Amino acid sequence: MGVGVVRLGLPREAAAARAVSADERLEALGSQWVRLDEAVLVWGQSDETARSAGLRVEAPSEEPAIEDLRLVTQVGRVFERKHPEVRVVLDKGRHLVVQLGGEQARRIDRENDVCYRVRPLVAGETVFCTVVPPPGTPEPREKALVGAVSRGTFEGYLTRLAAFPTRHSLSADFETAAAWAHAELERLGFTVEAVPISVESGTSMNVIAEGAGQGPGARGVVIVCAHLDSVNVDGGPSAPAPGADDNGSGAAAVLEMGRVLSGHSGAHDLRLILFGGEEQGLFGSRQYVEGLPTGERSRVRAVINMDMVATLNTPEATVLLEGAAVSQGLIDELAAAAATYTRLLVQTSLDPFNSDHEPFIDAGMPAVLTIEGADRGNGNVHSAEDTLDHIDYDLALEIVRMNVAACAAALGSV
Repeated sequence: MGVGVVRLGLPREAAAARAVSADERLEALGSQWVRLDEAVLVWGQSDETARSAGLRVEAPSEEPAIEDLRLVTQVGRVFERKHPEVRVVLDKGRHLVVQLGGEQARRIDRENDVCYRVRPLVAGETVFCTVVPPPGTPEPREKALVGAVSRGTFEGYLTRLAAFPTRHSLSADFETAAAWAHAELERLGFTVEAVPISVESGTSMNVIAEGAGQGPGARGVVIVCAHLDSVNVDGGPSAPAPGADDNGSGAAAVLEMGRVLSGHSGAHDLRLILFGGEEQGLFGSRQYVEGLPTGERSRVRAVINMDMVATLNTPEATVLLEGAAVSQGLIDELAAAAATYTRLLVQTSLDPFNSDHEPFIDAGMPAVLTIEGADRGNGNVHSAEDTLDHIDYDLALEIVRMNVAACAAALGSV
């Protein structure tokens, strides 16, 4: 057998049927596979090996050579729109396996587009998968904080942010939006500062709010963040870019978490950050991390990043938790919080890409992106069409509840 695809089924289906787990079936295939949730690309196997593992192989109509396949990770549908000529072998939305060889691969590599990444396949890699952690027993303090999450205040924050004609990092509207967020965080009781950053040939800012913990002696810090800027890729700084989902939803979620956690009684410090320059290439978060002294980096217990949390692209309300090996403990905490306090379907990935969790991970800090499931299904981002009309408040609030519970756990108690 050359290249083919097998279907594992999702964990809930396997549990209901008391079927052999996906991991057990993959063991029979050795390492010549790449998993994208329930779909597994396999190569170099015999049909008998697959059948013995209880798997049926689907062969593509035109079977490519394995050395010509690449993994694409994209924002929305950017790669597909820019390269409709590239053959997609396996389509899983945010992640694609495509056929790219020779000069075509080298040409696309040279584009260095910040909205997608193309890399070789890694044998034996699970790019992302659905997990079903068992629900825990709600902890009284966490339950109270989760219960304090309000649609009214979240909707008010998001409506205000989406009302700006644009929040392009180099626009006057971004400055006004940042000043409004700064004032709101101060009103909530945080110590707030605006820190200038360089974005390409201009200047923007990060808004950073501090809330002290109650623990004695040396304290850690928990960071909750999102990017404040928006962009219209077909226009300049003045082009309409309401950015309701990308990323008014994440910024509004930071403010709502700040409201719920203001004056918190946890042991450790809470830091809220609204980054500028994300859409141009993570300028705000990269400069923030680069400027952190070693001692300050060692204080970071968890980084929860929110980017696009309010468009329902799937039949069930779904969240993707994306990090790296250093983030695994935090991913597990978030998944457990989702199972305990929400109805979210949880997917996980250790393949971080193109949001403000990446610089923290690169510096060895546990950071996780929380993002709506199947974000590729949201075709409105980076355009004038990213408006409040497409917002699903129920999904957004479930993701906020998960994050509040996990943040409260990370802050600890005294």
